[in-house]
Amino acid sequence: MSTEDDLKAEVAKLKAEMESLKARTSKGISLKVSEKGAVSVYGMGRFPVTLYKEQWLKLLDMADDLRRFIAENDSKLKAKD
Repeated sequence: MSTEDDLKAEVAKLKAEMESLKARTSKGISLKVSEKGAVSVYGMGRFPVTLYKEQWLKLLDMADDLRRFIAENDSKLKAKD
């Protein structure tokens, strides 16, 4: 049987864990290394965006082009709320 102090300690531990999880998910986007060694970005949509490091680096090198493309095509593009 658990004592009242044990139960209180467990509740406090669970509350702290829940706050930690909330803080982690509130930033929205997280990164992980996939099982196959790729970089997965979570929080952008329903599924993670997963690319290998070379693919991410190519995409990052195109950041200015991508921003320009988005600006030029802004009227045709939809925004997710």
